[in-house]
Amino acid sequence: MEYNKSRVPETTVTRDMQRLAEETGNVYQTVRIIGKRANEIASDIKHDLSDKLQEFSSYTDSLDEVFENHEQIEISRFYEKLPKPALVASQEFIDGEIYYRDPLKDKIEEL
Repeated sequence: MEYNKSRVPETTVTRDMQRLAEETGNVYQTVRIIGKRANEIASDIKHDLSDKLQEFSSYTDSLDEVFENHEQIEISRFYEKLPKPALVASQEFIDGEIYYRDPLKDKIEEL
């Protein structure tokens, strides 16, 4: 997923937690859902970054190292400018893009 093209604010935004909790009925459950999704996003970004930087790894020193470092720096800067995973997850929750389920409610419905 391309997180840089999403409509996520670049700075921290104050959210009304009562309004966020209306869907789940519980503030803590809402925070847990957003937190888990933020961890998934952070893991994806970390994996993508390590894959891209792995291409530049060399086990020998050479004169081209300066140019390789410049490319690594550009890649790192790109990832630093991405919105924070918690902001992306919060916006996804607000937009209704996160699928979640409550096993306790599923159990009650089965009875």
